[in-house]
Order: sequence, then C-alpha cells, then structure tokens
Amino acid sequence: MPRIEVIGLEEMPDVRPGDNLDELIIRACRKEDFVIQGGDVLVVAQKIISKAENRLIKASTVEPSGFALDLGESSNKDAKMVEVILGESKRIVRMAHDIIITQTKHGFVCANSGVDHSNLRKGFFSTLPLDPDKSAYRIRVGLKKRLNIDVAVVITDTFGRPWRLGQVDIAIGVSGLSPIIDYKGKRDQYGSPLTVTEMAVADELASAGELVKGKSSRVPVAIIRGYRYDKREGSAKELIREPAKDLFL
Repeated sequence: MPRIEVIGLEEMPDVRPGDNLDELIIRACRKEDFVIQGGDVLVVAQKIISKAENRLIKASTVEPSGFALDLGESSNKDAKMVEVILGESKRIVRMAHDIIITQTKHGFVCANSGVDHSNLRKGFFSTLPLDPDKSAYRIRVGLKKRLNIDVAVVITDTFGRPWRLGQVDIAIGVSGLSPIIDYKGKRDQYGSPLTVTEMAVADELASAGELVKGKSSRVPVAIIRGYRYDKREGSAKELIREPAKDLFL
C-alpha cells in the first residue's frame, strides 16, 4: 500500500543572516527526537533561505523612482516596496486590481517579484534568493556531509495560479530530484498512449509540505518520507514554460 508521510519541524529558530541552515535543521531534528533518513525530501520555505542569505532590504534605504511613486499610487502599494519589486524583475507582465505581476530575473512569473514583508522585522522587505537551486544544493550537500545520507531538497514559495482561486506553494529551487516526471510515450491502464502528461512533482511536494508548514505556524521546514523520486541534481528552471509556449505571456 503506497504511503507518504509529511512531518513539520517545529523547533526551527528564527533564522538570521549568515546562519547555516543545514546545521539548524539538524539541531531542530534532535530537539524533536527525529532522524532524517536517506531518501527523505526536505521542503524548505523561501523566507528562511532569504533570511540566511541576507536577501533583506531595509525600507529606509530605498529611494523610490518617479515611476515607482506613480505605480505605487495606482496599485495601492508602498512606493518603496514597488521600487524593490521593479529592481527584482525582468519586466512587468500585467497590472490590474492592485496586483503587479512580473517576471523575475530567475524567469518566474509571479506577483510582486516574490517581494514581501511578512514574517520579518518591521521595516524590511524580503527578496527571493539569487539562485534557489544553489541554495537547495548547499543544504543537501551540508546534510550529506554531516549525516552521511542522500536527501532531496525543494525550496518553496507561494504563487497564485491562472484559472484557480487561492495560492499554493511551488518549487523555486530543487536539488537531488527530477522536478518533472514525463509520461509521454507510456500507456494508460487501458493501453492508450500518453502524449502530453508531465507531472510537476517538485510543485506537488512543495504543496504537500505547505500542509504542515502553514503561513503563521513557525514551521518553515517539512520532511516528506516515503515518496520514491528520480534521483538526479535537478533544477527548478526545468519547470519554467518557454515563453513561446506560454499562452499568458
């Protein structure tokens, strides 16, 4: 009988710039008498990555441009936050209903370039890690060195979705697993060929982790156990649809 467990780490401390996340994760596990095993998937919230990598911007240091001032007024947003959003973006995709949709320098299409000020000290903005795949890799390698086990790591952030209400967590960084399972060329249970079925398993793992992490429960790390994944380095960039094939860009 297939079975997957999702376990949230409740003993993670408030992360500060320069903190070693694999060390903090191990300490939290020891406090909870929990042992990470080979083959586990660690689902880690972007916010603690950004804190550890000092991807924080003090609002008092931001000088909004004239465009940011105008855009802030029209979108009902803090002009300083808008300036940070613009600085983290390649381009603005769309603006409507007080929402700014951008394409980040990573290639992600999301609201506000992933910039926010939740779960931070007052007066700071958080920006996405410069290279979330590399962030995931560092945690995975650190755990391997300290525990002598192979795991996979998925870095997550909360994105909205076309066609659907509500947000879900998706993978913005991956290390140690293939982010997509491609079923093209295989057959379904009735023998019909599958032609376009690709499952974004890294996003599914990210959303599963969110069920125990939550937004305000101070559980930024989840461990998923029992999922059999394709082991390879992987990259969240594999999940980004080519612009020529994207009906919404």
